[in-house]
Amino acid sequence: MTAAIGRRKRRKLKSEINVVPYIDVMLVLLIIFMVTAPLLTLSFEVDLPSSQAKALESKQDPVIVSVRLDGQLSLKLPEAKEPAPMEAAELQAKLGAMAAQDKNLRVIVAADKAVAYEKVVAAMDVIKRANVEKVGLATDAN
Repeated sequence: MTAAIGRRKRRKLKSEINVVPYIDVMLVLLIIFMVTAPLLTLSFEVDLPSSQAKALESKQDPVIVSVRLDGQLSLKLPEAKEPAPMEAAELQAKLGAMAAQDKNLRVIVAADKAVAYEKVVAAMDVIKRANVEKVGLATDAN
C-alpha cells in the first residue's frame, strides 16, 4: 500500500479560473429572460374611433380662470406666475378686452372637483358674456 501512495504524483495547482460553468449559467438565464420578457407586458386591445380632424396649431398659451371652493374667481395670464383674484365684473371686463383684441383667445376654466357645479357654470357664464368663443374645462386644479 505504501507503494501505491508513492506512485501518485502531486498535482500542481492551476491559477486559471474555469469559466465554462459561468457561461452555462449565463446562457440559461438569458433564455429564461427572453422567454419571460414578452409575458411581462400587460396590454389589451383598444378599438379607438377614427377622425379626420387635425391637431390644433395654437402657439399661444391659454388664459386660465380658476374657481376656488368658496366661489372666488381668479385670472392667470400666460406670462403671470400666480393667478390674480378678482370679482366677476372685473373678470368679464378684462376678458372682454382681451377677446376684442384676439378672436382666437383660449380660456380654460380650472376648478377642484369639490367645487359646486353651480359655481363653475357661473364662471363659464361670465366668460361667455365677455364674448370668448373658445372655452375649455379642466378639473382637479388648485
